[in-house]
Amino acid sequence: MSARTADDSETPRIARRKPPGPATFLPWLFMLTGDVMDLVQGETPLPWLGAAGVVAFCALYAATVFTGLDRRRRHTPLCVGSLAGLALVGYALAIGYADNWLLCFPLLSLATGIVLRGRPLGPLILLYAASAGLVSVWRGGGDEAMTVAYGTMLSGLVTAAILSLFDTVAELRATRQELARSAVEKERLRFSRDLHDLLGHTMSVVVVKAEAVRRLAPRDLDAALGQAADIEAVGRQALTEIREAVTGYREGSLATELDRARSLLDASGVDSVVRRSGPPLPPQAEALLGWVVREGVTNVVRHSGSRRCEIEVRQEADQVRLEIVDDGNGVGSRSAGEAVPGGRGGTGLKGLAERLASAGGSLEAGPAGRRGFRLVAALPVDGDGDGDGVNGHDREGGPMDAKEVRTA
Repeated sequence: MSARTADDSETPRIARRKPPGPATFLPWLFMLTGDVMDLVQGETPLPWLGAAGVVAFCALYAATVFTGLDRRRRHTPLCVGSLAGLALVGYALAIGYADNWLLCFPLLSLATGIVLRGRPLGPLILLYAASAGLVSVWRGGGDEAMTVAYGTMLSGLVTAAILSLFDTVAELRATRQELARSAVEKERLRFSRDLHDLLGHTMSVVVVKAEAVRRLAPRDLDAALGQAADIEAVGRQALTEIREAVTGYREGSLATELDRARSLLDASGVDSVVRRSGPPLPPQAEALLGWVVREGVTNVVRHSGSRRCEIEVRQEADQVRLEIVDDGNGVGSRSAGEAVPGGRGGTGLKGLAERLASAGGSLEAGPAGRRGFRLVAALPVDGDGDGDGVNGHDREGGPMDAKEVRTA
């Protein structure tokens, strides 16, 4: 059986393990059985006082264990008070009777390890161990002093370590569940952004081209059929993109989106100017700016009522800037993610702003002077570029000149 299979089989078993409860620690009171037998047989002076001390010690020990293992009551006055009372009775029995009564110190240390698992634990455990050794020597049991002191120190430290380990495991499990929930929410947000951008753009293209078919059909059947073929192609491409977006592997191309933007603006009767300069961009930058072109041009077609739109991509030092400007009526978000007039929400721009911010970029949207609207995206990129071009040169070594395309 492989190591992976073995680990998988162990995982449910580990997950089912629970921290030790009162049933784990209460049986340790049987350590006092010898002292109780001495009381019953009358071998202990003042047996009634010893019996009262044993009953009080057991009751306080049980109360400390139950409250110390309850997270809600571990730091309450009841828990601290029962531990203090346990220490007082334990010291009294050990000093008054010595001999087997010195086993009160290990039990006291164990109870302290249940309640205190931080910095105060160390000094108290050392105090208990030193006290057990000194009382043992003082009452004539020097041979057992080291054993009692060592048992006292070990019982408290081991108990605290085991319980702290279970607490840490519980915190890690809660953290893992929170991270899983966060990952699910992040994936939902990504999918909602992708779906909005994809469907918003695609439906705008379909509507524009359908209107073109309706206008051209009475007078130019061939042109109308061409627009209908474009609708079919856009629909097929949208289905492919939606499938890729669902799986999370979609890598947008800026050049492709610029071509689609020109086609959409042309079909809408908008005069377009597209300029691009600088070396090729890394794939991530290409994908992000492709989303900006898609959303920005969709807003121009749907909301602006403009007759001219300029799209410019240029690289400046260590960043690339994409600017989309139209001469429309200025309808759009005043800032990324803000609601647009007329009841249209700015969900698309808000999603773009989140995408760019996660990559260290920014998105600005607002009026372009007295008339029109401007959308500017800035994204940091490696100055050396990526892909075929390096430092602004193509494969043949010549400089990459700015390109301008006009469509009337």
